Amino acid sequence: MFIQNLVNGITLGSVFALIALGYSMVYGVLFFVNFAHADVMMFGAYFSLILLGSNLPLPIAILCSVTMCAIMGVLIEFLAYRALRGSTRLAAMTSAMGVSIILQVLAQLIWGSGTKSIRSHLDFSVTQLNLPGGITISNLQIITLAVAIVMMLGLTLYLRRTRSGKALRSTALDNEAARLMGINTNHVISMTFAIGSGLAAIGGFLVAAQYDAIYPTMSQSVGNKAFAAAILGGIGNIPGAMVGGILIGIAESLRATYISSQYRDAVAFIVLILVLLIKPTGIMAKKSKA
Repeated sequence: MFIQNLVNGITLGSVFALIALGYSMVYGVLFFVNFAHADVMMFGAYFSLILLGSNLPLPIAILCSVTMCAIMGVLIEFLAYRALRGSTRLAAMTSAMGVSIILQVLAQLIWGSGTKSIRSHLDFSVTQLNLPGGITISNLQIITLAVAIVMMLGLTLYLRRTRSGKALRSTALDNEAARLMGINTNHVISMTFAIGSGLAAIGGFLVAAQYDAIYPTMSQSVGNKAFAAAILGGIGNIPGAMVGGILIGIAESLRATYISSQYRDAVAFIVLILVLLIKPTGIMAKKSKA
């Protein structure tokens, strides 16, 4: 039973990690929390549902959803955050909260407040595979874990091996120095929002497929856990977001078996508080001037 919960937790946690990467990337560059990030994830889930409902193949539907969310992220940064870049972090965070509320209301106006199913639009059926030791895992869980691992490895290689990735890391290290060295920091920041929002779109689809539910307020429950994962790992730290997501996923999976399902949304923050009492900067704190 413990190993089964561990498998389930790692699968779920990998999705939280994908979404947490967006929080950490933006904080690493701008040093403020983009509270609207989870709502972009929610829109990504809806975009996937609509595109799949139009009989597009799954890979093309996801790619289109990623593109739409990336554009959405860039527009949010340009319209809601760029003018406040020289202001206080409180002003930027207040703007982010406002954008989050607007996106949730917009989603309710467009799609209603009811829950929608996405599995009926998938071009494969969800089946359970039996492993040695009585452990079961679905093909959807395998796909989820594989996609999350590929995305996280791809982001790591991008940041370390590409010129634009190095520009992003330089901007995160010292925005002013990067600009003086000729780096277009506005472009880098827009690229950060595009990448984070694209990952959120993939995370939104995976969450919707796992729970077979899409609704406007899913950004609150899922987003809170992803945010907790980012803080747990060390906000602004990319590997920390991955580790934090896995730990939150495992904790939530173990909670269902050993504690109670009533504490589903609280367990992430219970773990977060316990860890921060021991190490306030998170497991893998990002060293910064902030």
